[in-house]
Amino acid sequence: MTHLKIVQGDATPEEVAALVLALTSRSISSEKVTRKSENWRNPAHRMRKPLPVGQGAWRSSGLPR
Repeated sequence: MTHLKIVQGDATPEEVAALVLALTSRSISSEKVTRKSENWRNPAHRMRKPLPVGQGAWRSSGLPR
């Protein structure tokens, strides 16, 4: 983490601790979001479902499942 410098005013230790906590919680929450987006590369998502067989199969192949 980078160093923080208070350039104006007098901050109490409690105020500095609250600022550090807020900045730390933002960085932790942004890391959790990036982990969820890795699933789009999964090759199983490109697999086709088996084609329907039997009478009327062509009709059911175009209907939503």
